[in-house]
Amino acid sequence: MDFLVPGFVGTGVLFSGMGSATGVAEDPTEGLFDRLRSLPVPRLAVVSGRVVADTALATLGLVVTSAVGFAVGFRTSASIFALLAAVALCVVAAFAFTWMFVWLGILTGNPQAAQGMALLVFPFTFVSSAFVPVSSMPGGMQTFANNQPLTQLVNATRAFTLGDRATTVLGHGAGYFSVRALLWALAVHGDLRPPGRPSLPAGVR
Repeated sequence: MDFLVPGFVGTGVLFSGMGSATGVAEDPTEGLFDRLRSLPVPRLAVVSGRVVADTALATLGLVVTSAVGFAVGFRTSASIFALLAAVALCVVAAFAFTWMFVWLGILTGNPQAAQGMALLVFPFTFVSSAFVPVSSMPGGMQTFANNQPLTQLVNATRAFTLGDRATTVLGHGAGYFSVRALLWALAVHGDLRPPGRPSLPAGVR
């Protein structure tokens, strides 16, 4: 249980953003962007407002998943500061992942296509440390699993919540995995928000 709950928390953060892709693809068809065009709002607010709202929903899901984890037997001896650090890292990751899904929704421009594209994240969940130890995977999968963002997030969450028990198994402490997870979040966020005017769905001026 102690191994799996941080994995469910990490994958829950990732899955919670999947609806953003479909939602942002549906918004133009429902007239939302036409209404926003009549308001004196910055262009970036059209997309970033969606991202902030969906990140808040992901945070709520994180709290619910954590509560269920404690209810079914997960236990931690970590300090309140370590637990808050784990939550903060998950929220940052949710923010970055949500930008990725919003970008997919803008790219496809079609709710059905956006939903299908969002399902591409599933390999990241199964080939990661979320549900099984990376050492149990074949060699090629280990290389991928050890160097992808979800593994860094899950391992950091384990290290924060389980302390020395997790550090002994994982080989590194929370700081090591946190830095790598934050670098991945920065890379995702930076790649999807290029400098200059943001790219918005058709119909938004």
